[in-house]
Amino acid sequence: MATDAASDIETHTVPPDADETPIAEAPPPPPDVDVAELTALLDGRYAEVRDLVRRNLTTYASILEEAETLPRDEYRDKVRDLVLEMAATGQTGMGFPTEHGGGGDIGASVAAFETLAYGDLSVLVKTGVQFGLFGGAILQLGTRRHHDAYLRDLVTGKLLGCFAMTETGHGSNVQALGTVATYDAGAGEFVITTPVDELGEESRKDYIGNAARHARLAVVFAQLDTQGERHGVHAFVVPIRDESGAVLPGVRVEDDGLKLGLNGVDNGRLWFDGVRVPREALLNQFADVAEDGTYSSDIENPNRRFFTMLGTLVQGRVCVGGAGINAAKVALAIAVRYGVRRRQFEAVSEDEEQLLLDYGMHQRRLFPLLARTYALHFAQEVVAARLHEVFSRGPTGDVDEKGRRELESRAAGTKALGTWHATRTIQECREACGGAGYLAVNRFAALKADTDVFTTFEGDNHVLLQLVAKGLLTDYAGEFEEMDQLGMVRFVAGMAVDTVVERTSVHKLLERIKDVLPGGEKWDDEAGILDTNYHLAMLRFREEHQLAGVARRLKRGIDAGRHPGEVFSRVQDHVIAAARSHVERLVLEAFVDKLAALPESENRRALSLLCDLHALSVIEADRAWFMEHGRLTVVRSKAISREVNRLCRRVRPIAVELVDAFGVPPSMLRSPDLVGS
Repeated sequence: MATDAASDIETHTVPPDADETPIAEAPPPPPDVDVAELTALLDGRYAEVRDLVRRNLTTYASILEEAETLPRDEYRDKVRDLVLEMAATGQTGMGFPTEHGGGGDIGASVAAFETLAYGDLSVLVKTGVQFGLFGGAILQLGTRRHHDAYLRDLVTGKLLGCFAMTETGHGSNVQALGTVATYDAGAGEFVITTPVDELGEESRKDYIGNAARHARLAVVFAQLDTQGERHGVHAFVVPIRDESGAVLPGVRVEDDGLKLGLNGVDNGRLWFDGVRVPREALLNQFADVAEDGTYSSDIENPNRRFFTMLGTLVQGRVCVGGAGINAAKVALAIAVRYGVRRRQFEAVSEDEEQLLLDYGMHQRRLFPLLARTYALHFAQEVVAARLHEVFSRGPTGDVDEKGRRELESRAAGTKALGTWHATRTIQECREACGGAGYLAVNRFAALKADTDVFTTFEGDNHVLLQLVAKGLLTDYAGEFEEMDQLGMVRFVAGMAVDTVVERTSVHKLLERIKDVLPGGEKWDDEAGILDTNYHLAMLRFREEHQLAGVARRLKRGIDAGRHPGEVFSRVQDHVIAAARSHVERLVLEAFVDKLAALPESENRRALSLLCDLHALSVIEADRAWFMEHGRLTVVRSKAISREVNRLCRRVRPIAVELVDAFGVPPSMLRSPDLVGS
């Protein structure tokens, strides 16, 4: 039985006869791209912030070389020192309140972080740990007393900390964390303890950035116990080292050791053996404990309280998604520039070998990825703008809860697609540069190693897409924040499937095409291949059909008396496919909306080519699904492949300008063998 799973875009797979039809006429002249103007468009409202980061990256470009030669501890200390130097410029504190030394602009902080991904990614991640995770937790989960106590020193880098959430035995299941904070009313203190199983390891904090060497404080997530009752996971500020760097009593620290990448970040493990912290150490934005141990919260439902708390930390996902997209830009800039320098084989001339980028296969490998990078850039721009809008009001301000949930869902989905895209793009670009791409000096080794973890930190991508699907299936109903995974299954099982179909608009699409012939010929005939409405309709149909199918399968399994967990496991691939299709549609819509807002210009022509190439590449990559469901004929499928090839040829004359517009500083490209000195 075929599933609805949508595959990754494999842009290099083309049917042998896809381009057998001769080209009838010469293509129009290529757009005359204004690189500076296109860079300004991509940089958006935070162009000055991005330029500040670019200048800093150029100043500290030597870290890219030193990462390969310095001993590990020296490299870590060098990364720390660079983070502190950048903190002095103000670029790392832009999202914190002005009264505590920050810039008071969340959008600016995201722009700065994304741009930092052009450089050494250990510096990026160290910055994210200190100012995004540790600082973000104190800002969003703490109250005034915590802000006054910590933020100013945190923003300057005088106080380094870590974010101690993940545990070895629980991974993504944060709600089941084993670390316990028990309130001792007699002493007015919380006692932080790591329960020990038979192996002594299950509830240890693990993979914690800054923990192994530099952090003095940790924001520790633990189960809160008071007056004999457990109230779920809460966050506490816990000292782990003194001012001299010595580990404090009751705390055990272990280095995670050498990693696949990011070895400039000191990841470590933490255990707590009866560590006592004052009652005020509880980050009490959403719940508090009185002196006598009485627990109180304005959010009564514990599941809703938990998801509300985690939802305030969404900025990390937004930033990691943007960083992944920008790392892909670096790889494309290197590979495209190499493609116009390197020649191989006398394909069209007896006197001179042909440039790599003039080969159709090379274009097929790189240009759909280039188009997708632009699409994801504009999708990320939407997410970052919404983050700024929502969180500029503060964690307890006048916030539209539906809007916040939509932000969480969109951030999760964009992070997943953006980081998968980075992994795919960097690998393809490395291969496109042949053996030269394998040399460390040419940047790909670090890009591959350092971005690999992006697909699993700040949330495993498959888990994040389940979050997206949960939001879709409940239509952002009030039950959303109160349900765990099995609760979502039971919710859907109790709904009429027709309600799910009605909540989407798939019934409207079905009504429009109810008279389509069995092979879908009429559907194909009614729209041109380059019709944007056709592209959007195809992606919307796939999303809505898959979503309704998930609901039917869940309900059918429950009606048959199966355990909800078993039912969910059986349809999990379908759930992920529906969520992925939803985000793919949002990405295309972001690109289309961006184009619609631009005046007619040569740059708009260039972006239109990329938008068409992206849309058709997405449809082509999932052609099997569309054909299975009657939305794509064999004739149209082959025509789409021919059009993708044609669009690649049209992108070729402007490819260098399109990657130059990313504004990656030349010193960050490094790669003298590939792009020249």
